[in-house]
Order: sequence, then structure tokens, then C-alpha cells
Amino acid sequence: LETCGAVYERDVQPGVLIILDSDGIRLDRFEKLERRATCAMEYIYFARPDSDINGINLHSARKRMGQKLALESFVDADIVTGVPDSSISAAIGYAEQTGIPYELGLIKNKYTGRTFIQPSQELREKGVKMKLSAVRKVVEGKRVVMIDDSIVRGTTSLRIVNMLREAGATEVHVRITSPPFMNPCYYGIDTPDRKELIASQKSVEEIRQAINADSITFLSHDGFIDAVGGNDGEYNRGMCMACFDNDYPTPVDPKSEKSCSC
Repeated sequence: LETCGAVYERDVQPGVLIILDSDGIRLDRFEKLERRATCAMEYIYFARPDSDINGINLHSARKRMGQKLALESFVDADIVTGVPDSSISAAIGYAEQTGIPYELGLIKNKYTGRTFIQPSQELREKGVKMKLSAVRKVVEGKRVVMIDDSIVRGTTSLRIVNMLREAGATEVHVRITSPPFMNPCYYGIDTPDRKELIASQKSVEEIRQAINADSITFLSHDGFIDAVGGNDGEYNRGMCMACFDNDYPTPVDPKSEKSCSC
């Protein structure tokens, strides 16, 4: 919005309607605020790094996620690389915290769309292959720490790990800047049925084997909350983390295996 000349005033508060008309700006609260529940995946993946949510800059928050991940799960390696684009900030944070050099080991083709929302497994796999490429001269003969924001089905992670190995990486250690994604979203994000979520069906060690990594670690629930920061005193720092902790801010059918997102 800044590119359009907009000036930041404040965030829109939950349950508030902002009316702009010839009399200026008016606020109308149509619902009592009981619990703030901003989508955690906005901080992790969806929002642009130059965005601010609830006063928190996304690039800075993602760097802190990488730093926290380094403190929780250091591994000795030669280079750190991030899966473009949402994991670049976290990879920089991990590299700064560990002292391991950050390198562009993976390059993104700018002309492809998102892969995890493709309608079929075959299209998702083709999308990953077209979307990313490993830089052989950067990763060849190196122990690589690969930073990614999340694992949904695991197929994309497997493709990327194998891509790095095919480019000559001697070790690939996967570090995820979010807790395990175990539960479907009922609020509009097109995540699959619970039975298709790899973290819901497999242990961390089984996930490591499934994606062909030398090691894998997820950021802890508390580590993620601390990294995001802000909103002291609010439950989960004002975030919805149901996809990680199964604690939905509104009633849902606990027996449901399917997401009702659309």
C-alpha cells in the first residue's frame, strides 16, 4: 500500500467496521472482541516480508524464527540456504545465529504459481521441478542446512532434498521454522484432509526418512510464539495456531477429517 502513497494509521481491530464516506472515517464495533486469532501462517508463509501485522514486521519476525531454530537445533554444516521466497529471511537469521555462511543454494523461477494448492500430486511434483533449481557450484561437496517454513504433505520437501543431493550436496539437514502442521484449516486456507498431512500421520523420524534428509527439526510451539513476539498477555500472542496445536478459536467438529475451506 505504501507504493500507492498510503500512510499507515493503525491495524483494523477484530470486530470493527471502518466506514469511509464524505464525513470522513468512522469506526463501528459490530462484535465484542473475545479472542484475537490472527492466522499464524501469515507470519510464517503467506504475507510478504515487507508487511507489518499487528505492529510486527514479517522479515524481522522470520529472522527471529531462524535464530530461535538455530538455538533449538544447531547442526554443523558448511552453508545455510533457504527455500525461496518465504524462508529466505529465516535462513539469514539461522546463518547469523550459527555463523554458518548463508548462500543462494536454491533459485526460484519467478513465473510459476504455488505448488501445494495444485489439484493433483502429479501437477504438484511437476510444479516443484519447474519452480526451483539448485545451484550446483554453491552446494556441490557441501553439508547443507535447508531452511523451509513448513511441511504440509512432504512431497515438495522430498523433491527439494533430492534436488540438492543431485546437485552434489553431501548432507542435507532440514530445519522448519514452524511446528509440525498436523491439522486442517477451517478458515479459508486450502489445506488437505488430515490424513494427507504428513505430520499427522508420521513421527519426526518417519518424516525425515520420507523426505530423504540427514536430519530434520521443527521449531517448537513456544519458540515460534517467542520469535513472533508482540501482543503480550494475549493467548498465543493473538494468533490462531490450530493447524499446529488443534486449538481452534471457534467450535469445529472434532470428528471431521476434512477441511471445509473453500
